[in-house]
Amino acid sequence: MQKKECKTNAMRILEKQKIPYTCQIYECEEFISGVVTADQNQLPHEQVYKTLVTRGKSGEYYVFVIPVEKELDLKKAAKSVREKSVEMLPMKDITKVTGYVRGGCTAIGMKKKFQTVIDQSAASLESIYISGGKIGMQLKLAPQDLLCAADAVWEDVVVS
Repeated sequence: MQKKECKTNAMRILEKQKIPYTCQIYECEEFISGVVTADQNQLPHEQVYKTLVTRGKSGEYYVFVIPVEKELDLKKAAKSVREKSVEMLPMKDITKVTGYVRGGCTAIGMKKKFQTVIDQSAASLESIYISGGKIGMQLKLAPQDLLCAADAVWEDVVVS
């Protein structure tokens, strides 16, 4: 168990909901990419998921959790949240909108509750790795538990 001062919002929420997870800390000067993070930690790419934040035509924000090697299909993403279109949130706005920094953004415990979609590819996995809420921290948990903790839904939202 990590020391109390090392806990992130995501970890506190998982513990409050009694959701089991493991935390992996690693050295990281600055975030490069999810694939580099997976390689650095010798994690199977198909189990590592990244969190992306978008803004819909309506002005609402949406969160998508997708495999680290995949690309978000903006048309599928928009359809999944009933928007005409969505666009990626500019990196400079990530902290202001989510409370997390780029490379440490996770679907659990953002400043506000946003509609969240997890790519359906995660549903068949036993466990996945997601950012723990800060750079240099990964959480391993069951996809179904992430679905519950983030109050998310499953959808096919990646480029085929």
